[in-house]
Amino acid sequence: MRPPATPRERSVPEPAPGPEATDGSHRAAPTPPDAPETADGTGATSDPAPRAAQEPPTPAASPEPPTTVSRKQAAKAAATSPDPTTGRSPQSPTATASDPVTATPSDPVTAASQESAATASEEASVRPGRAATARAHHPTAREPSTTPAPTTAPEPSGSAPEPPVTDLSDLAPAAWPVRAAAAWPALPLLVALALWVYATRHTDVSALDDFGLVSALHPTFWAGLAVLTAGFWFTVRDRRRPGAWSLAYVLVLLVMERATQALLYPTPLYAWAWKHDAVIDHLLTSGGLQGADRLGDMAVYDQWPGFFAAQAALVRLLGVDNAAMYMAWWPLVSSVLLLLPLLLIYRTFTEDRRLIWTAVWLFCVGNWVGQDYFSPQSVAFALHLGVLAVVLRRYGRSGGPHGRQGQAVWTVLLSVLVTAIVVSHQLTPGMLVVTLVALALTRRYRDWVPAVTTVVIFLAWCLTAALPFLSAAMPDMIRSIGDIGANVETGYGTTPTGTGAVATSWAARLLSGSVLLLALAGVVRQRVLRHRALPLLLIAAAPLPMFAASSYGSEMIFRVLMFMLPGAAFFAAAALLPKVRTLAADAAARDTAPPSPATRARPRRVPLPALPRPRYGVWVPLLVLLAGTLAFVPSYSGKDRVNYFPPREVALVQQLFDQAPDDSLVVAANRNYPLAYEQYWRVDHYWFLDDDRRHVDEIVRDPATVLARDMAAVEPPARAYFLLTRGQAANSEMNGQLDRAQLDRIRESVASSPAFELVAENDGGVLYVLTPAS
Repeated sequence: MRPPATPRERSVPEPAPGPEATDGSHRAAPTPPDAPETADGTGATSDPAPRAAQEPPTPAASPEPPTTVSRKQAAKAAATSPDPTTGRSPQSPTATASDPVTATPSDPVTAASQESAATASEEASVRPGRAATARAHHPTAREPSTTPAPTTAPEPSGSAPEPPVTDLSDLAPAAWPVRAAAAWPALPLLVALALWVYATRHTDVSALDDFGLVSALHPTFWAGLAVLTAGFWFTVRDRRRPGAWSLAYVLVLLVMERATQALLYPTPLYAWAWKHDAVIDHLLTSGGLQGADRLGDMAVYDQWPGFFAAQAALVRLLGVDNAAMYMAWWPLVSSVLLLLPLLLIYRTFTEDRRLIWTAVWLFCVGNWVGQDYFSPQSVAFALHLGVLAVVLRRYGRSGGPHGRQGQAVWTVLLSVLVTAIVVSHQLTPGMLVVTLVALALTRRYRDWVPAVTTVVIFLAWCLTAALPFLSAAMPDMIRSIGDIGANVETGYGTTPTGTGAVATSWAARLLSGSVLLLALAGVVRQRVLRHRALPLLLIAAAPLPMFAASSYGSEMIFRVLMFMLPGAAFFAAAALLPKVRTLAADAAARDTAPPSPATRARPRRVPLPALPRPRYGVWVPLLVLLAGTLAFVPSYSGKDRVNYFPPREVALVQQLFDQAPDDSLVVAANRNYPLAYEQYWRVDHYWFLDDDRRHVDEIVRDPATVLARDMAAVEPPARAYFLLTRGQAANSEMNGQLDRAQLDRIRESVASSPAFELVAENDGGVLYVLTPAS
């Protein structure tokens, strides 16, 4: 009968033949199986134990009762017992310094030794760097031998090693809390918003100069834009950040760009917005628009009433008096409406969040044209992008038999969107037709259903409801076809004059030119996009032929820039990024390189951004993005001296229409004043600066006499009024019509003439009426 093994006795496995070490060094000679072992672990004992692999330990037949062993001790003892199939211990005592001691659990002392050795092995496997500490706490664990460990044979493929049991206290403490690291983009957002709020509370717009809102803004506004742009750039460049952070930055950008004016100015901007409010008021009071028998300045709104009918319904739904109650916030609302179709369009070609959100940012800062105000164009443009999103995502070649399923539903939706555009705006359907035709000429979108549907609906409206207006305007439209020079040339009264007007005009030109140049650089630099995103390149180039169609009231160049911007912003964003990915590239990467289990098992941590090194790929694009963001402000708000009407000017004009009888006449220098088309169905308007230049010079030479003669045709009880306001003077001076001295001469001549009687006067303007005797 063999006596039970003591804690000093160990089973040494036989070294198995194996290849050399992976680091290229020769395999060390293993210790002989019968090598003696001393008490300190390096020598030999007087009674060496048999090998565990050759002679498994046999429990001694003893009459003594079995010793009670805890569940934890039994489990750890079982882990160190030899494997009956392989004949070797799961953890060899000579393989690593942290292996447990193998002993027969025949007495309490041996069981305790096994438990202590197993615990030391587990701690050493979890914390290899703390092996010495583990051995110090567990004296029964054998010290590592200076003899190199032999190479053991691999375990059978059917047995998988169990992961080591760890405790949270064993993990190294994180340098930064995960939540704080994941939420760091909120800091620039909050700082930018705080600076913006402070700027709006300390900005005075009571005395605007030729630079408009630019010179009136508090300096913290510019600091807030800079902080916001920097935070967006470092956030969007991090692939691990979710897209919600980029969306938050874009929304804050739109708030700072479009909501600032709504907060600073007590009255809505733009004389055209007041004009559209007058059309809605006509719908609400009379129940309909003017018939085809009354063609005039308002005929275009009578023939394309979709936007105004929808707004009249919205006024009734909200329970407000008129659209002026909310139209100051319309630029922000219309800009937010563009985000969804833009994201759908860009996601058609890429899932690279950096490219998508940088393109959206450039679109927001490049859209300075100002067509986001309360107008049919703002809604029609959003619908235009919606149609393009449907066509790009649902009418391309899918490559399978199921790609055309449900296309009838999408055709119905397409027809609804196109109808809403056609009945609301006269220019947007033409832009949409040329864009859809350009897409249909490509191999990927060789489907003529969208283009034919748009053409049919457009022609049906033009030949029915809009025919009276088109019949009267057709001769001028035909003469302008092909005259590109005249179509892109600004007319009289639209040339910037003065330092502020010229500076803001050049800022807008440089901003648009920079976006177009960046788009060209993106096409040249990112070669993969030329093929994968060719439809977006066509969308950017399709509006260019409209230069040959019409001047559109000297605004065609601005509208072409606006319709080019969705495609141009995408390629401009590609020029700012080091390398972009397309959907095809992402699919190929997923097929060829699936994520490894180790990668999936690794805990996700979002580190704080490291300060990037000064190199081209980070700082130069950031400076370009910052310059464009700051240039938007003078481009968009540089003419607020023209577009803003103080409350006293609004009250003066309102007093005029409150007392004017039916069929009265209002004479003004130009139409840049609030309520300019108020009650246009019963009051006539005459703007003498829109007349022939020779007649304008005649008025400047003898204002009172010529104006009295022009106003004398009004028959009682109607009255003829002369109105000169602050907004008219600002528009005339900044656009090169009449300077301040000429306007003062006209005002003084009318004031001193007995033919005119003063009705009202304040710091917003003056109002005179022609006396009946005159």
